[in-house]
Formats: sequence, C-alpha cells, structure tokens
Amino acid sequence: MPTYRDEVVVLRTHKLGEADRIVTMLSRRHGKVRAVAKGVRRTSSKFGARLEPFMVADVQLYQGRSLDIVQQAESLGSYGAAIVADYDRYTAAHAMVETADRLNEAEATPQQYLLLVGGLRTLAQGGRESRSVLDSYLLRAMSLSGWAPALFDCARCGAAGPHDWFVAQLGGVVCDDCAPAGSARLRPETGALLRALVAGEWDVVDAATHAATASASGLVAAYAQWHLERGIRSLSHVESTR
Repeated sequence: MPTYRDEVVVLRTHKLGEADRIVTMLSRRHGKVRAVAKGVRRTSSKFGARLEPFMVADVQLYQGRSLDIVQQAESLGSYGAAIVADYDRYTAAHAMVETADRLNEAEATPQQYLLLVGGLRTLAQGGRESRSVLDSYLLRAMSLSGWAPALFDCARCGAAGPHDWFVAQLGGVVCDDCAPAGSARLRPETGALLRALVAGEWDVVDAATHAATASASGLVAAYAQWHLERGIRSLSHVESTR
C-alpha cells in the first residue's frame, strides 16, 4: 500500500531545505520510520507542532522510494511541552528516545513503542524521579531486545542468588567464583532496587536511598551502553542525584 497510517513517537528531527524536516519516528506497527514532513517549519503549518521530539501522533504517510512523506498528523499525546519545561525530564527523555533510535528494525516492536510512550507519559506527568523513570525504561528496553540482565542468579554459571557482584559484560550479577577482578560490588539494597525498576514496583523505587539510586543508575547506564555497543550521548547530561 503506497499510503498507510500508524501511531508514532517522534524521536528526532533534521532540517531539510528551507521549510521541510526529516522526522525519525518509532511506530507501533512499522518499526522505525524516516519521513519528510513538508512545510512544517513555516508558521502556517497545520501539523508542525505535532511532529516535534517526544510527541505521540497518529500519522498518515505516503510510501516513498527512500523516505516516506507525512501527509497528515493528529496528536495523541502532547508530552513535549511538559518535558522541555523541566531539565531533568528533558535530559531523561532525550536519553530514552536516543536509546529507541538505536534499536535495529528487528527490535523496533510494538512492545518497544508502548514502553517508550509509557515512559514519556510518566515523565510529562511528573510525580516520579526522572532518573528512575529512565533507569526503568532502559532495563525494560534491553529486556525486550533480548538482553534482559540477570539480577538474582549468576549470569555466568546460574548459581542461585542473590549475589554481590555486577558485571555488564557478563550479563548482570555474578557469583564470587565468576566475578573477575575489579567487578562492581552490588549492595543488597541496590540489587533490590534494580529488580524493582524492572518489575515497576514504584513503592520500592521511591523508598530507595540516594546511595542505592546513584549506584543503580551507574550500573544501568553501563549495562545499556555495553549492549548498544556505543555510548548514549544524552546520558552525560542526566543528573544522577535526587
């Protein structure tokens, strides 16, 4: 079909010519989509504001040879304004959409779309620490991509946990026998927090100490960046303090 509709999250945009933009989107049914939005930089554009980063929209696209063309866009979630108004939300959201943009086509599933929409909605609504929302998103996104971290039993030998070491390169927590020299020690509270972030147990997350939160964030960042094979640039701007 040369024309199709889908729900999308806008990940990033690039200027094209004097009035157009190239919009990169994560869609619900068609994976990642790159399309030209013509005339959206003009003040008279009817849907330019609906195609900004962090926005969720129902779009109609025309299938082109190299880039599709956006024909219509209706807003489904106007999260951008609330996110950009707060620095912590803004930097966390940037790290989330950058991570989503790194997904290859096989990983850009409907579940990844729904996870990202839920994360952006939570950031826009406030009420949760932005870094914790980001950490939860990163762990779940890695899990959906087939890289679920071991957070209880040993990732290397399968020995029953809990264990006291975390090694991103080995897949998560490891036992004393499998931990190489220089491994990061995992305190019990940090291990419990990591499991709560994956499970969405926000009462545990909200009650965590500053030390546990900072430690968990560092481990989550190391784990995500190891499996994505290159750094998430936006993480350098994310505040780890609460």
